[in-house]
Amino acid sequence: MKDHFIISVGCEYGCFGAEIGEKIAQDFGIAYYDRALVDEIMEEAGFSKDLAEKAEAGVDIRGKAMKTERASGAPTQYMNLTKRMVYIQTEVIKKLAARGSCVFIGRCSDYILKEQDNCLNVFIYAPTEVRIQNVMKEHNLSRDDAVLLIEKNDAMFHARYKQMTGTYRGDRHNRHFLIDSSLLGVDETAKLVEEIAEKVFGGEE
Repeated sequence: MKDHFIISVGCEYGCFGAEIGEKIAQDFGIAYYDRALVDEIMEEAGFSKDLAEKAEAGVDIRGKAMKTERASGAPTQYMNLTKRMVYIQTEVIKKLAARGSCVFIGRCSDYILKEQDNCLNVFIYAPTEVRIQNVMKEHNLSRDDAVLLIEKNDAMFHARYKQMTGTYRGDRHNRHFLIDSSLLGVDETAKLVEEIAEKVFGGEE
């Protein structure tokens, strides 16, 4: 295997994409960066959780320009806080990726790292009914509440990806391959991704 490789895992809510990504990282013995960790780093960088949530929902957030900028009509670099969020997230992911081999879960990492030839982009999905059953079981919810939670998260993740990239996160042209996690389950899906990664990154640097 190459000394430095990255696996970006995009996934639908309720298909165990994060669990699959974590299993891959454990098996390879490499770093694992999920959505919560990236958000925590962004918050430490000065982007509040409240603003991040609004931006994630696709809301265009604007800050206040300085008095001199308002008078001159000149735009401040971060007057649009949505753009600031995009900038911070991009920088965080690039810096984490530069540290060494790792697995990213979501956060548009496939798009941010698309120019890197050491990044394998995977998208994990599952049939709607499977996702509903998974969410019901995992969160102890009624069917109706599970459906609402899936719809909420789908809308949020789609909005964020569109905000960041201008495209759709499930578009096959943005990924190297897509897989239905209900076919093989968590462990075997992770194993399949690992086998493909070993073929792609099998040569030495």
